[in-house]
Amino acid sequence: MSIHPTLKSVTDRIIDRSKVSRGEYLARMAAAQTKGPSRGHLSCSGQAHAFAAAGEDQNELATGIGGNLGIVTAFNDMLSAHQPFEHFPQVMRDAARSVGGTAQVAGGVPAMCDGITQGEAGMELSLFSRDLIAMAAGIALSHNTFDAATYLGVCDKIVPGLVIGAQVFGHLPAVFVPAGPMTSGLANDEKAMVRQKFAAGEVGREALMAAEMAAYHGPGTCTFYGTANTNQMLMEFMGLHLPGSSFVTPNTEMRMALTAEGAKRALSLSALGDNYTPVCAILDEKAFVNGIVGLMATGGSTNLLIHLVAMARAGGIILDWQDFSEISDLVPLLARVYPNGLADVNHFHAAGGLGYLIGELLRGGFLHPDTKTIAGVGLHHYTQEPFMDDGKLVWRAGTSVSLNAKIISTLEAPFQETGGLKRLSGSLGTGVMKISAVAPEHRIIEAPARIFHDQDAVKTAFKAGEFTGDVIVVVRFQGPKANGMPELHSLTPMLAILQGRGYKVALVTDGRMSGASGKVPAAIHICPEALDGGPIAYIKDGDILRVDAVEGTLDILTQGVLERPVVEADLSTNQYGTGRELFEVFRSAVGPAEAGASVFGV
Repeated sequence: MSIHPTLKSVTDRIIDRSKVSRGEYLARMAAAQTKGPSRGHLSCSGQAHAFAAAGEDQNELATGIGGNLGIVTAFNDMLSAHQPFEHFPQVMRDAARSVGGTAQVAGGVPAMCDGITQGEAGMELSLFSRDLIAMAAGIALSHNTFDAATYLGVCDKIVPGLVIGAQVFGHLPAVFVPAGPMTSGLANDEKAMVRQKFAAGEVGREALMAAEMAAYHGPGTCTFYGTANTNQMLMEFMGLHLPGSSFVTPNTEMRMALTAEGAKRALSLSALGDNYTPVCAILDEKAFVNGIVGLMATGGSTNLLIHLVAMARAGGIILDWQDFSEISDLVPLLARVYPNGLADVNHFHAAGGLGYLIGELLRGGFLHPDTKTIAGVGLHHYTQEPFMDDGKLVWRAGTSVSLNAKIISTLEAPFQETGGLKRLSGSLGTGVMKISAVAPEHRIIEAPARIFHDQDAVKTAFKAGEFTGDVIVVVRFQGPKANGMPELHSLTPMLAILQGRGYKVALVTDGRMSGASGKVPAAIHICPEALDGGPIAYIKDGDILRVDAVEGTLDILTQGVLERPVVEADLSTNQYGTGRELFEVFRSAVGPAEAGASVFGV
């Protein structure tokens, strides 16, 4: 199967750019591999501590004959996406015993929800939670008693953090186990309309609450195509999920069967057997390129432009936004899932889902077909679908045609010729925009700027009726160093109202937008950020800006702006409260968004 020459060129460039750091990483993993099963090197006292509460598994653990599976879990029962994980460890213990192994919960990692903290102070911890999750996963596995690991996580920062942590222990096999999406509730477009009506004062809080509760109504991931479900897509494209497992709903026979199989599969890939497949062998340059292709073909979350960079660097692979831009220009948009369409992920899954999409992209030469995965060598495994056959889990060939052309299309009739994300650069700095849901007539905005230093000030100005014409709303001092780079999704309803009034509207920020960024053009992740003295720190009200997502430019048109004194902001209120004082070390150590906004080095 031939690979598109542009895809090969981008991949070769990444391999060349990463040669030194990737080589150093693989050398560390090779050294770890040579030590053999870790728990055999522990003292008798150390082993006794590790196995004391293992009950019927104590003798098996002490002999060291069977594989021991470490479970790293993001379970909590406040978040719908992670609540199903409560019972997964027992399913995995039973599955491990059935193949002569054992399983233990190695540790837990925090899991926070951007939906709950949206517009609140807690959002300023959100991005940093990714690196904290990686650290927590490292601590969980640091006891060195495991031959393989499974990672239970779904949402925005959790999966990227777990991937970073898994790569630190890259000599171990890693299987990522999802919980699945909640069943469909109130349609996402109806929910968004109620939010806009509330922002405009047309309905009260009672109606808003009723709509939200009808949308978010049960266990499982939110059903729109934001960061959480983009993560699930990536885990299949990159070979860390079992094929077809991402969008199977919780509390079903299939979900439990896939969970059990995930445990068995992880143990089957350990160094104790004949099919040793460590995660460092799966997450190579080709796997990350495949992930970027999936991001573009589905119009996925802008947050992954940060997370994929950080995830790759944990394995010594250096990505930059130009790689994303070139792949976006190459890969057509083949999926329409809210906010890029009316369907939710359950409808997407029913229409053929990831299996059909991967098959279509393989057919066009838009994916590396020969990557290693937990299902075996070759991405063709991920064109298969799981089925229950007389109580047993089996895989069969998935559909080779779209079952709903309004949700998933073909290479011959894509929804748009290019992918869902665009890199922007110019005199205002470098940023990105999710364009898959932005209508063509809204992709070029030239208008005067209104400058704000926090999102509450934008809301105040909106309520006061200050937006009466075309405007580019600039919200600065929202970068990772300033306040942890919060999402500004709570601005979406009012900006959409202004757009609906016929104004040309855009958002420019060194912060983030939700993974569900929608129809209002938003140039986000601006680098350098304002606190670093980037151009965004020089502009003032009335300066004319141009945001062009067609040519990929982001410019200050007013002359002499960069000759002014740089603006400074009072950030004292960002330093304390809701746990923010604990993250001062993160704010002082974090790198720029284009390098993954991480506190870790390459």
